[in-house]
Amino acid sequence: MCGIAALYSEPTGTDPLHTRAAGEWMLSRITHRGPDDNDHRLVGERAWLGHTRLSIVDLAGGRQPMAAPDGWSLVCNGEIYNHTDIRKGLGQEWFATASDSEAALVLLRMCGPDALNRLQGMWALCAAAPDGRFVAARDPLGIKPLYWARTADGARFASELRAFPPEAQAATEAFPPGCYWTPETGLVRFAEAVPRGRTRRWDGVPAAGAESATREVLADSVIRHLMADVDVGVFLSGGLDSSIVAAVAAAEYGSRGERLKTFAVGAPGSPDLLAAREVAEFLGTEHHETLLDADRAISVVDRVVASVESFDASLIRSAVPNWFLSELAAQHVKAVLTGEGADELFAGYDYYHRGHAAPGRLQRELKRTLGRLHGLNLQRCDRVTMAHGLEARVPFLDADVIAHAMSLPPELKSLEPDGMEKGHLRRAFTGWLPERLLWRRKVQFGTGSGAQDLLTPHFEARVGDGELAAAVQESGIELRTKEELAYYRIFRRALPAVRPDAVLTRFATA
Repeated sequence: MCGIAALYSEPTGTDPLHTRAAGEWMLSRITHRGPDDNDHRLVGERAWLGHTRLSIVDLAGGRQPMAAPDGWSLVCNGEIYNHTDIRKGLGQEWFATASDSEAALVLLRMCGPDALNRLQGMWALCAAAPDGRFVAARDPLGIKPLYWARTADGARFASELRAFPPEAQAATEAFPPGCYWTPETGLVRFAEAVPRGRTRRWDGVPAAGAESATREVLADSVIRHLMADVDVGVFLSGGLDSSIVAAVAAAEYGSRGERLKTFAVGAPGSPDLLAAREVAEFLGTEHHETLLDADRAISVVDRVVASVESFDASLIRSAVPNWFLSELAAQHVKAVLTGEGADELFAGYDYYHRGHAAPGRLQRELKRTLGRLHGLNLQRCDRVTMAHGLEARVPFLDADVIAHAMSLPPELKSLEPDGMEKGHLRRAFTGWLPERLLWRRKVQFGTGSGAQDLLTPHFEARVGDGELAAAVQESGIELRTKEELAYYRIFRRALPAVRPDAVLTRFATA
């Protein structure tokens, strides 16, 4: 895990020293993403690559930018979980390190950018050769961030918006997931959020068989996401999704004779905090908590908005408790697993069943919301963890899990007779958690942690009755509540020239 920055110059005679100075400034803005190391390199006359490193895999040999004997160099942010399989397929003789990122470099050199669909994991990368060839790419879901700004002189790339200088912010856009860019081809899509051609037919398969398959594919993903040369923990909210992840991870750690570390946050007595404590006790984890109160929550909002790089009220409310959770976890581990993505795969939100209950409509809506996660929950998840030099991993959003979940008959995702959501997923993990917690009703994280009650009244009170309408008219931005306007003002101080429509995704409601 890391932060990356890169520049590509059109063949117009740009001074390499100017390119280097511009790149070093960009890299200096994202050092929090890689507190363990940083380095950069000019590649030929037209490219500069920079990298800040959080060392998790191949601690000794995984330094970047990574170079190949033919001059190709690469910076990669993320984790490639099937790098061992890629090594076997391409031939170990092509590899010089044990770094998972080297799989991307060798794959690009040997097979070209169209082969990037073979990478399984979360990643964003830039690679360059001395002869002027250049590739930028992002994983199919956009789990890892990448932004770019194109001008007549070339293109800039970085992991966060704050890395772009004010004069480039107006041109900055979110790099689209599942795409690569080269100067010769422009943008090319190489993969979709929902993998194609990997569907399974469930005709005649009993419900218990489908539940067993769900359990197996998810448990396999959790175990693969524990890949590291350092300890990996779990964010434990006490909800179904993170509790399942914790249960599988705790069993895997137990099989090694080790004890999993779990982390929870909430206001004293909040539902999430109490449930997480009970799950941790049942699983026997080494559990850590951090408490949230109004003064503490309000004190970090400016930093949270600047880090998350959004003003969406729902996103900020959930990001504040996650800020403290990340701060706590970073004191004990370098990486954590989370439960992100389960609701979008197994129809965990009420609105799926209110407005999209018909099988065809439900499937389309699940696919649509999966494709938007990169600008919502995944953006929040990445930014608040990396602000503290911590890596977040999302086993529910593994390609195998997505392919499996999206192949399930829609009726398996319907509400239970009592209105309970995700019954299929709950039954799949019967016995892994106490029944009372396995069938605990869903609570939104910003609500269950107590953050909404602490933040919303305070920030609503800071905006006058007429200010919201005036701000909407002046900015041309859809600002839906006084609270959101308060966050927007903080966002504008941090990123004065960024165009929200080019870089942000918004929740349907604030």
